[in-house]
Amino acid sequence: MAEPTTTWLTQEAYDRLTAEYNELIGPVRAEIAKKIEAARAEGDLRENGGYHAAKEEQGKIEARIRQLRQILENAKVGEPPADDGVVEPGMVVTVRYEDGEELAFLLGSREETAAKIDVYSPNSPLGTALLGKKVGDTVSYSLPTGASMRVTVVDAKPFTG
Repeated sequence: MAEPTTTWLTQEAYDRLTAEYNELIGPVRAEIAKKIEAARAEGDLRENGGYHAAKEEQGKIEARIRQLRQILENAKVGEPPADDGVVEPGMVVTVRYEDGEELAFLLGSREETAAKIDVYSPNSPLGTALLGKKVGDTVSYSLPTGASMRVTVVDAKPFTG
């Protein structure tokens, strides 16, 4: 089994995910159990749509609980990174490709934000290549196809939400 990866989170994101986890393992689990029990009391489970819908909902909730537990157990909570132009988790990074196209994204966890910005993992090929680089640095990284891509760091600012 693969080693769990560290998820970098702000205190705000950690608190939000903890609250969601507590809600799911408490009131939401209890509500689903009641739905299943009520549907079970209706009789024949083979043709009971309410029972099957409740069981499917239960499966989705339990999957989210497992996901949140894994994230929270492996979270590193900290202050936003310094505004020093050095690429690290928690930064909005803008890179320029060789063709002149620019891309801005959050280097961090998808759980960090619901904002409308692309999120790249620090463990992705691009994220790994950029960690520790400064504005003006050019790096190469390997694409899944095996080809190499070069980008230049144009900007790196702390994510503010």
